[in-house]
Amino acid sequence: MRARLGQAALPVMLAALLVALATVSLTGCGQEREPLPEGVLVVSQEQQASWIRNFNPLTTASSVRWPTLAGIYEPLYVFNSVKSEFVPWLAVGYEWREHNRVLRMTTRDGVRWSDGQPFSARDVVFTFELMREHAALDRRGAWDFLEDVRLINDNTVEFRFERVFVLGFGEIAAQLIVPEHVWADIEDPVAHPNENPVATGPFTEVRLFRNQVFELGKNPYYWQEGRPAFDAIRMPALPSNDRANLALVFDEIDWAGNFVPAIDRVFVDRAPESHAYWFPLTGSTIFLYTNTVREPFDDIRVRKALSLAIDRELMIDVAVFRYSRPADPTALSDGFASWRDSTAIAANDWVGFDLERANALLDEAGYARGEDGFRVDAEGERLTFEVLTVSGWSDWVRAAQVISRGYAEIGIDASVRTYDFGAWFQRVQEGDFDMTLGWSYEGPTPYTFYYWLMASETVEPVGEIAPGNWHRHGSARADSILTAFEGEADPDGQKHLAALLQRTFVAEAPAIPLYPNPSWAEFNIGRFEGFPTAENPYADPSPNKFDRGECLLVLTNLVPRSRAADEASAGE
Repeated sequence: MRARLGQAALPVMLAALLVALATVSLTGCGQEREPLPEGVLVVSQEQQASWIRNFNPLTTASSVRWPTLAGIYEPLYVFNSVKSEFVPWLAVGYEWREHNRVLRMTTRDGVRWSDGQPFSARDVVFTFELMREHAALDRRGAWDFLEDVRLINDNTVEFRFERVFVLGFGEIAAQLIVPEHVWADIEDPVAHPNENPVATGPFTEVRLFRNQVFELGKNPYYWQEGRPAFDAIRMPALPSNDRANLALVFDEIDWAGNFVPAIDRVFVDRAPESHAYWFPLTGSTIFLYTNTVREPFDDIRVRKALSLAIDRELMIDVAVFRYSRPADPTALSDGFASWRDSTAIAANDWVGFDLERANALLDEAGYARGEDGFRVDAEGERLTFEVLTVSGWSDWVRAAQVISRGYAEIGIDASVRTYDFGAWFQRVQEGDFDMTLGWSYEGPTPYTFYYWLMASETVEPVGEIAPGNWHRHGSARADSILTAFEGEADPDGQKHLAALLQRTFVAEAPAIPLYPNPSWAEFNIGRFEGFPTAENPYADPSPNKFDRGECLLVLTNLVPRSRAADEASAGE
């Protein structure tokens, strides 16, 4: 019966989008759309009603404009999450010294800032010193493990560590670098909006900035010869996912990172020669987090029962239109496919759909059913909880509804409660919730993923802000493995420790994995070619993959279709 309900829901949700598309089509009848300019890539990544001019690459504020972090400014190395490899960028080499306590890095020759001044290792040292002076700029916590940063010469910088922390390389490599000759004169670098950025990236020139649209022209001194192959990026202000999807469908967008329901029908089939997408399962894992410092969620039997009552197959149908798959017991996304441990998967007894076992676990935990069929605690009070999610995030809302319906079948009264993002995030960070949907944190290895799921040092008291580990689970067993991981430089040794972390996760059930989130990416290949695809997976395809510079791999590979055609004709 449940599968039939899920399949029936799909046409209803699809119909809503199709009605919206039809409405726009009818109201636009007789009106000619202005063609998009040649050589300008139009992108939908942020959904905002209006733009605030902020291109500060060091700020922790959420108002920084895309592509500040991977298009205007650049890191030392770009991490390619599809190939799981570091790509030399502003740095070209490194070596560990003194038993992995010192990291020496060599910077790239021939790089200039967008004002024509030369880039050197001095800018790297300055950036890290600026972060030490202003802790609010240290987005990656580099000075949690660094002791000193020294200039060896104009092409060499040395990072000295307080302790052996091999994984610190990934955080140093991802750091965006700012020019000393500009930022040395900025009085308040934390609040600085950096309205006219000087940077090394492919797009640095603010050609236009209005409330509803801004445009970035290419860097006249970019270090990669012949790149970028197009003139500018344009960002229109689109206030919602629905509005962004309409712009995408009607060819107002070239590259997007949106959730689009029934994409083959509403997007590809409208223009199959130019509309394309690729949704690899390399995004963060979506979890149901239970507040483990509250009863009854401190009982592993309850957490396992709650997991077993979730019909993930139905959730995939209803919430994400079959773009994903149910999470496996390790909770790892496909970005970590090569790390998965078969022993951890075989030990699973709680990531699945089994109402009979869920009921048995709740009986064993002492939560009997009352006369009305709902379970009660030792005082006879009904088990009544809220599942929190973000209003407007339709995939999460539908996932929460599937969860609530499943819990009713095991005698738990769980209602769905939505909040706007700010209110939701504050409650989650402060631990003011029973259950909530949420994302996970990823890095170059599974260390970061499991660190924020199980490390005791990430557990904050309820009421205090927790950057991650919102469920507040600390594991002594995981702590010892994570500590060993920090000092392990050998890839085989890291694989072994990652396997132990997976087994610990399966044994302790600290959070309930639902599904790996797709990395959303839609393209207009009628105007630009060179996007990553399943057939050419040279990088993650989404504009949302900017935190470690990955968007740079795409921006420096795209070519306008008109230019590609001209070059092909010239070569004949």
